[in-house]
Amino acid sequence: MDTNRLSKAMETSLIKQMTKENQASQIYLALGIWADTKGYGGVSNFLFRHAQEERNHMIKIMMYILERGGTPKVEAVEAPKVAPKSMTECFDLVLKHEIDNTNAIYGLVNQSMEEKDWATWNFAQWFVKEQIEEEKLALDLIDKLKIAGGDRASDESLFNLDKYLADAPDEVTLARESTADSPE
Repeated sequence: MDTNRLSKAMETSLIKQMTKENQASQIYLALGIWADTKGYGGVSNFLFRHAQEERNHMIKIMMYILERGGTPKVEAVEAPKVAPKSMTECFDLVLKHEIDNTNAIYGLVNQSMEEKDWATWNFAQWFVKEQIEEEKLALDLIDKLKIAGGDRASDESLFNLDKYLADAPDEVTLARESTADSPE
């Protein structure tokens, strides 16, 4: 008896979203490395923590596929092609990425409605809500940078922004505190 409660098309779409979340994690790592090499430890730590959150999203989808009787696959991701030239470009890339991910989540929601896969529709609602928060976070980053002066921000303003992001609360545990037994 086939116990997979996902259509083949839905399973494929969910695997594609898993890969997208994994790619997002890699993008945030690359942006964090860029920020760290520029001396922005707070920004880099913020981006590194966000990379972990994206990985957690990938695992959430993987676990859902398993719970529905499917077989998730970890697919290869491309090396990030991002190399911002400024903090403005870095934060703009964050927003662009989040909007792209939101559109992918909407695609899952639309597909689940078309297939009348109400379990997946319900599951995807968590991601819809999460993307509202993610886009707001990205917009807040851009707004704070604009207040600091954007690309013409003084060193003091950028220092304060970096410190603000270093101290910003985050639900994701720092990578150095995560273990295989406790990835959160």
